[in-house]
Amino acid sequence: MYEKESQKILKMLEEQDYIADSEILMSIYLAKKLQKPLLVEGPAGVGKTEIAKVMAKSLKTDLIRLQCYEGLDANMALYEWNYQRQLLHIKLEEGGNKSLEERENSIFSESFLLKRPLLRAITHSKPPVLLIDELDRSDEEFESFLLEILSEWQITIPEIGSIKAKKPPYVILTSNRTRELSDAVRRRCFYLWLDYPEFEKELAIVKSKVPDCDLLLAKQICIFMSLVRTQKLEKIPGIAETLDWARSLVTLHQNHLDPKMVEATLGIIFKDKIDITNVKDSLTDFFEKVDLEFKDLPLE
Repeated sequence: MYEKESQKILKMLEEQDYIADSEILMSIYLAKKLQKPLLVEGPAGVGKTEIAKVMAKSLKTDLIRLQCYEGLDANMALYEWNYQRQLLHIKLEEGGNKSLEERENSIFSESFLLKRPLLRAITHSKPPVLLIDELDRSDEEFESFLLEILSEWQITIPEIGSIKAKKPPYVILTSNRTRELSDAVRRRCFYLWLDYPEFEKELAIVKSKVPDCDLLLAKQICIFMSLVRTQKLEKIPGIAETLDWARSLVTLHQNHLDPKMVEATLGIIFKDKIDITNVKDSLTDFFEKVDLEFKDLPLE
């Protein structure tokens, strides 16, 4: 059963140009089958968010994204009342025959409700993919509040009553580990760790996402990136930087790594002045290592 379903998932992911390994396939399969949240952790830029995007496309459903940040509260995640529309409605009804209770009921109705990501996910007609992105950036208080939602998929709006999801959304949570998430969150989720890709996987990603990149250039880029990531850097470049660099070098009509061109394009890979300076000073050593690594690769 799993083999058949996993091949379907693999095909759907490949149609979206997403290169998945067995761990990713298993995680997506179980999260989809058991409708249990999937917590994806790993350094920035390794494709955690992309899992949710690809999953939504492959399931042909909507992606609803809740971007977490310090100070995020329940109102911003759930709902707010559209106070401007309510005030306008009150003014338009001034002098009418409605009682105070009738007026209150009319302005505290769903038409005046601003649905934020969590409420949108609960009330969606078809189960969406709910991406709770960078949960580690939110406060512990919000994390505790989120546990209740993930457990019940029901909220109570005092003026309206309880709203429960007919079918819970597929949930992907991501974390860059800027702080440790609670054990309570971890217990409620399947867990997937995504690290920087090995050479073969990154090469497959480049070939898939940048098909017009020369194979020699693609191999050299991936070797260079794997060597760079072993250095002490302020910000280690992720897959997104690899793809941006590959596309840029193709645009510049390059078919191999040229030292001068690499030096001129380091700002595409690195987002910190110190990193650029240090790598620039060590480019000769990097190219020697790239050449040595390249000689050990198969010719095809």
